[in-house]
Amino acid sequence: MLWGLKLPLSGTHETSWLMTDRDRKPKFGRPRAKGPGAGRQSGHRPPWRGREAGTDGPVILYGWHTVAAALANPQRRIRKLLATENAARRLAEDHIDTRVTPEIVRPNLIDQRLGPDAVHQGLLAEADPLPSPDIDGLAAEGIVLVLDQITDPHNVGAIMRSAAAFAVKAIVTTARHSPEATGVLAKSASGALELVPLVTVQNLARALTEMNERGFMTVGLDSQGSENLGATTLHQPLALVLGAEGKGLRQLTRETCKLVARLDMPGEIKSLNVSNAAVLALYIGASKLGLMG
Repeated sequence: MLWGLKLPLSGTHETSWLMTDRDRKPKFGRPRAKGPGAGRQSGHRPPWRGREAGTDGPVILYGWHTVAAALANPQRRIRKLLATENAARRLAEDHIDTRVTPEIVRPNLIDQRLGPDAVHQGLLAEADPLPSPDIDGLAAEGIVLVLDQITDPHNVGAIMRSAAAFAVKAIVTTARHSPEATGVLAKSASGALELVPLVTVQNLARALTEMNERGFMTVGLDSQGSENLGATTLHQPLALVLGAEGKGLRQLTRETCKLVARLDMPGEIKSLNVSNAAVLALYIGASKLGLMG
């Protein structure tokens, strides 16, 4: 298990690192297409797809920062925008170009689309998915994050937000056993979905091999790593590889990374939620590479 996990952490999302794949319903990749009106209650979440997708199902985006960032992204095609009167007024006051005429609705209509637990702040957008870049199109500089079958959309969204904060060039993830870039993930990312490219690959070991051949320093993060990341000499381009909740890095992933490092911490509890581990690794990596200035 990663980061020396010994004790489950309390809280809503911290324990998700210890959950198994059968506890995860959302999947990344290209599942069967759903109708544009499919809602969270029915379990019909529209899928995120990369450039190879052949269907036209929309991505569902909700929440102020998520929708505002999508509206500001010229690469994001907005199909429909639902807004409450208060949210529409705020859009106008903030001079945000909606690009499509908002459909003014009551808050309970958005609740019905998303479910009662979704904090939508009066905004919901249906949009086209963003294209998935190719692995050979990654910039050979800075930091790239690689996610090895991390399945919790809250964690992936939080990782994306940290990635945007540290100017990560891209996030590489698997087409299977990963959450869709829509709904909960997009809300948790708080706009970062529009800022950090997602590269979806079918075979992660093959993608890491290609990155190795292109000069990336691929570093897997694991509590059993042979070196402390904070004491390791790093170089650009750097790829930090994070493993799944509970399972950690898969064996083939570990073997394909050039180095497997650990995060040493002085406290009694050695466990970290994967999104917290990601931000700590990003801070160490960016500091050692001179990217913080």
